[in-house]
Amino acid sequence: MKRISIGFLVVVAMVVATASAVRHVVIRRAAVPVEADTLPTSQVFRARLLFAGDVMAHLPQVTAAHRNGCSGRYDFSRQFEYVKPLFAAADRVIVNLETTLSPDGPYTGYPAFRTPDELAYALRDAGVDMAVLANNHCCDRGKHGIRSTLAALDNVGIRHTGAFIDTLRHGADHPLRFEVDGIRFALFSYTYGTNGLPVPAGATVNRIDTVMMARDLAAVDRTETDCVVVCMHWGTEYERRPNRGQRMLAAFLRRHGADLIVGSHPHVIQPYECDSTHAVFYSLGNFVSNQRRRYCDGGLLAGVEVIKRVGTHGRMGACDDSLCRSVSMRYAVRAIPVWVALPDYRILPPEVGDTITLSPVGRAAYERFMADTRELLDCSSGSK
Repeated sequence: MKRISIGFLVVVAMVVATASAVRHVVIRRAAVPVEADTLPTSQVFRARLLFAGDVMAHLPQVTAAHRNGCSGRYDFSRQFEYVKPLFAAADRVIVNLETTLSPDGPYTGYPAFRTPDELAYALRDAGVDMAVLANNHCCDRGKHGIRSTLAALDNVGIRHTGAFIDTLRHGADHPLRFEVDGIRFALFSYTYGTNGLPVPAGATVNRIDTVMMARDLAAVDRTETDCVVVCMHWGTEYERRPNRGQRMLAAFLRRHGADLIVGSHPHVIQPYECDSTHAVFYSLGNFVSNQRRRYCDGGLLAGVEVIKRVGTHGRMGACDDSLCRSVSMRYAVRAIPVWVALPDYRILPPEVGDTITLSPVGRAAYERFMADTRELLDCSSGSK
């Protein structure tokens, strides 16, 4: 049933028919008195975004995913089985893919990652929609690595931005545009560097450069874009608090029009800040990896509900005698800690991790990670 928002009662004229004494209600906008000349209506649109942290692929993870059947191929799907319901509840899921993908080996881990492209299939099957690629490992295998990574993602329908094989793809996917329920997004991805590796000739990797970022953000047509998302690969590894540079960049991005800022690279969770008008996640930590030291064995899922309210009102003589239109945006944030369990590298949200059977060592590590995360976020100024 179509819903009608009522902000003002229209003039009701009762015409009494002599024969049947039936009342008729007649709506007449032109008859609204001048002193009460508005007819407000509004529509509300919602989009649920879910951001995950660093998708790593250390060699022990690749070994755990190896299947010894006739194909001898890889299956990473078990890693994501417990987060699939969370992904299914979101309209769009975005991850930081911090490895290169390849259809053939030899496969390698740190410091130069080369991962079976079956990882892309597992991410798509889990519900991932987009991957940001501007990070310090995107050039690990040169231009061939960028090309094979983009091909693997294209093959499974995962959209991507941040690293580009040529100027054509850069123009098409920078920023990455998408729409959910009438809410229009522009997604950017930038990195502090590429581990000293040169960006291959012809390829492009978006670097953290304030002049370039200001130009990119200024080019966004806000009459056609409701929400600007910027994913930043920044900060100091293993530091649990954002540094001065991160805070300055976040303020810079906000001044230039960014609404949501999502950080990666430190491999540990850092605090987040938000109110109804914006959110800054300084670091989501590791989504999946083989890093087992304290604070590194898990991360955050950042859920952001984006709410767009479109209001219209008619006012005699205003807005060229047509309906005036106003748009307001609001953001509601939810942070979900996730922990990686061995031996299968299964990612456990609390509703699973609190009850699943773990070894005594695993249970202790899980409880410690959750307690550390609660303490960090509870003590963070501006965290919600």
